Amino acid sequence: MIPVILSGGSGTRLWPLSRGVYPKQFLPLVSAKTMVQETVLRLDGIDKLQAPIAICNEEHRFMMAEQLWEIDAKPEAIILEPAGRNTAPAVALAALSEKNPDDILLVLPADHVIDNIPAFQQAVVKAGELAEQDYLVTFGIVPTAAETGYGYIKRSAEKISVAFKVAEFVEKPDADVAQAYVNSGEYYWNSGMFAFKASRYLQELEKFSPEMLAACRLSYSGAQTDVDFVRLNKDAFMQCPSDSIDYAVMEKTDKAVVIPLDADWSDVGSWSALWEVREKDDFGNALTGDVIALDTQNSFIHSGNKLVAAIGVQNMIIIETDDAVMIAPKDRVQDVKKIVARLKSEQRAEADLHRKVYRPWGHYDSVDNGERHKTKRIVVKPGAKLSVQKHHHRAEHWVVVKGTALVSRGEKTMLLSENESTYIPLGVIHSLENPGVIPLEIIEVQSGSYLGEDDIVRYADKYDRT
Repeated sequence: MIPVILSGGSGTRLWPLSRGVYPKQFLPLVSAKTMVQETVLRLDGIDKLQAPIAICNEEHRFMMAEQLWEIDAKPEAIILEPAGRNTAPAVALAALSEKNPDDILLVLPADHVIDNIPAFQQAVVKAGELAEQDYLVTFGIVPTAAETGYGYIKRSAEKISVAFKVAEFVEKPDADVAQAYVNSGEYYWNSGMFAFKASRYLQELEKFSPEMLAACRLSYSGAQTDVDFVRLNKDAFMQCPSDSIDYAVMEKTDKAVVIPLDADWSDVGSWSALWEVREKDDFGNALTGDVIALDTQNSFIHSGNKLVAAIGVQNMIIIETDDAVMIAPKDRVQDVKKIVARLKSEQRAEADLHRKVYRPWGHYDSVDNGERHKTKRIVVKPGAKLSVQKHHHRAEHWVVVKGTALVSRGEKTMLLSENESTYIPLGVIHSLENPGVIPLEIIEVQSGSYLGEDDIVRYADKYDRT
């Protein structure tokens, strides 16, 4: 069995913590581990489990690789999607990558919370047994409430081992319909988790969506491998239709079965859902960071950088980050995505970027911005190097505050220690490298007529960025 970790979501409903360039699956929202790490770690102990295949946006490739490395999970491959095309093509790519077509793919979204791991693992083992018999297995969550934010799976009366044949998949219902579903005992929440043979999935996709499979095959056959990364043929992949596994295959096949899963599951699709799974104080508050809460109840308050003081607050979500504050009643958190849509329409960076921006070499934090100046705190990992580059519109001053910097400036190369500095004139080719064994920290002061991140001409880059 090969875990397939799907990491294509943007997590807009958890803004401002989750953003386009740093979505929720890469954040430690429930524990000290990130959600993608928890997804992999909860598989520990299942027999005959092979190395995972991760599928993510090309922009997230280094975060995915680093987070898997941190938990000693070496992936079989990290497949990079040039653009999102939903889950059916993503899983087709994983199936096409398998040398043994009868291997079982265990398809897992990277942003779920599952507290009852023994129950989950038992269901995975049973799913593997059914997949061996050529069934396409999905996991239906035993509902604990009449949720309107989930799709539902209706089971048939026909039982196969611990599973039921699928009668139908249904869209997100209104409150009355959801309550009727729960009362009937015949419906489960649609978890988006699956298990099936790679070959069986491709056969069904060929039958029901041949155009999609043809595009995936063409894209994968033209892929290039770079260490763990599989870079698809972009032109071919962009021709691929976008569809979910449910619509493309599971609703149409006669081999779909659902295993009921009661394992304290949540897809953490909103701030209220995250409040539900977090530890709370005696007043029902989930508090993170520097928070003082007086006469406050049943609220989620997160402080990223500043002291947040709440007085007389009830049933509220308050999220503070270094560049945004979001406040909403718990029953309005589904509208957070409307804020993100407005930010995108106004082309504001806060929709996709944090003030702290992660790069394969480390990260930078824009601590001050003016009309003709910008100040950054830059941290470079040991052995890492920024690209060899130049700028058309800005000059830069660098001051080393920790570690050692190997600086290339024009024809000159120099080694700078703490409290030493250098100046990079406009238009001069330069690079910055950390040759040491501890992180390098520098303060960079930019000045010029234009200070955008796109004012970079790269001449060489060890991370293959254009």
